[in-house]
Amino acid sequence: MKIQDQPLARRNVMRAALASAVAVPIGASMASCATGGGSDKSDKKGSSGKKSEKNPFGMAADSTIDAVIFKGGYGIEYAKFAGKIVKKDFPKATVKVSPQTNIAQTLQPRFVSGNPPDLIDNSGANLISFQAILDQLEDLTDVTEAKNLEGKVIKDTLYGGALAPGMFGDKLASINYVLTVYGIWYSKTLFDKHGWKTPKTWDEMFELGKKAKKANKYLFCWGKEAATYYLTMCIASAIKEGGDPVRLKLGNLKPNCWSDDSVQGVLKAMKKIIDADMVKPGGAGTQFTAAQAQWSNAEDAILYPSGGWIENEMKDQTKKNFKMTGFTEPTLTSDSKFPYDSLHSAGGEGYIVPSQGKNVPGGKEFLRTMLSKQAATNFSKTVLSPTIVKDLVPPDGFGSTALVSQTKMLDAAGDNVFTWKFVDNYGMNDDLLTLWNAFLAGKSSVAKLTAGMQKITDKVRNDKSVKKIKVT
Repeated sequence: MKIQDQPLARRNVMRAALASAVAVPIGASMASCATGGGSDKSDKKGSSGKKSEKNPFGMAADSTIDAVIFKGGYGIEYAKFAGKIVKKDFPKATVKVSPQTNIAQTLQPRFVSGNPPDLIDNSGANLISFQAILDQLEDLTDVTEAKNLEGKVIKDTLYGGALAPGMFGDKLASINYVLTVYGIWYSKTLFDKHGWKTPKTWDEMFELGKKAKKANKYLFCWGKEAATYYLTMCIASAIKEGGDPVRLKLGNLKPNCWSDDSVQGVLKAMKKIIDADMVKPGGAGTQFTAAQAQWSNAEDAILYPSGGWIENEMKDQTKKNFKMTGFTEPTLTSDSKFPYDSLHSAGGEGYIVPSQGKNVPGGKEFLRTMLSKQAATNFSKTVLSPTIVKDLVPPDGFGSTALVSQTKMLDAAGDNVFTWKFVDNYGMNDDLLTLWNAFLAGKSSVAKLTAGMQKITDKVRNDKSVKKIKVT
């Protein structure tokens, strides 16, 4: 059974996590942008070099590549590593790798002025809405059909379905580099000490919360910028409980979609936990990494919902011998529509090549290098998360308990992997953050939260200027 927006199934050797970005993105209006061209631009911008197997896009040997990388949980060192490989292969080239934490705010003016970077990691809480710039992006099919640095056709080295998140109609507008497994994370050391078991249902979750309180700990904690991590947990749980009908209602922005029985059941279960004082207070006024440290270092809370990037993001603020481990979201009942082991997983860190970039061939060459065995292995080894390049992570997960647990989660899920993109596609996160901060703080009811989320959804659905993507 494949239960995702578009197929994203695991393969045999590497069972490591499928991943997304991390945080849920905020869109940016770009109505004033000039319309970009198609992939033929790669023959016109910065392409005075001769095309060959080692230079498939005809990058000029002495050209400059301008790459802007989102600096989040994965950092940017992995991109710098790839940049050094490009520099080695093209000694006369100049490779600029620039970090950025607010992609939309920083790069939107460059799109408007017709001077965007050559390669962008369009990720983070403030990414640029794909719907706003889709016509201004290169089709990256030629990248996947090129050979990698090791001489293999790139599309043959990727996990099945790994390119699906970047497909918009028949255009591959983005290559999502990282495979993110989403779940709930805990310290195996702490759980073993207290004899706690990970919950499979929300009733079991509540009982675990009682045990945590007896140990003077909270069940959950949160930070203001990451309040919607709990929305992500909610949606995943509701889809597992109610199956495809839930996913389709939400993804297609249906009227009253947030009133679905499974969604309401999960929200009520979460509200019960909040009302029982099992969520550490003050999150709406706490920076999100500081809040995460309350879990990973101080152990004030015992659980935290996030994607697989969490280990690397908190590596400097994690208690010694923490043994970070993940498990999949609970269901409402033991006879949910999808098996408990079904997994929310999707490609993240969406790399794009703007057609108006000064060096389109250079942007594609940088991306080709990132998809090489050498660069992708370096990413997994240093960041402790898998890429879409298969067969690179060893069974011991490079010593990472979190990566090993993602492998186990993927093994258990088999083909039961699902995802959704409507929050990202329509730039809904900003407004949703406000609602979820209030809800987690105990200042909102399920009914008020539901009404607020439906209002945001209805606004997008009724806006004729927003191109809708039908989810099947």
